[in-house]
Amino acid sequence: MDTQAIEQEVLAKIDEQVKNNPVVLYMKGTPQMPSCGFSSRTAAALVETGEKFAFVNVLADQAIYEFLPKYQDWPTFPQLYIDGELQGGCDITLELAGSGELKKMMAEANAKVQA
Repeated sequence: MDTQAIEQEVLAKIDEQVKNNPVVLYMKGTPQMPSCGFSSRTAAALVETGEKFAFVNVLADQAIYEFLPKYQDWPTFPQLYIDGELQGGCDITLELAGSGELKKMMAEANAKVQA
């Protein structure tokens, strides 16, 4: 398989994850064992909301690590998607958490799935 075919396959997998999970965090490590400070702070902010979220450990999947930055043209990790839309990385997530918007956005996205 050539590189372009692999890239298309991985981007399709990422697209599926983003669309099939109301809230998904692409991070280095896991919420329980984060592998970088930015991922740690972002995951902690999500956990504090009490809302459900999925996560993908980009260090455990080299292809996602390589191609995720091309998905929404966002070069760094973590990346938070809510309701199919890129919200941003650590700083934006912490701002949303501080204003109370993060919990509201997550609750609304999760409610759509349960409806």
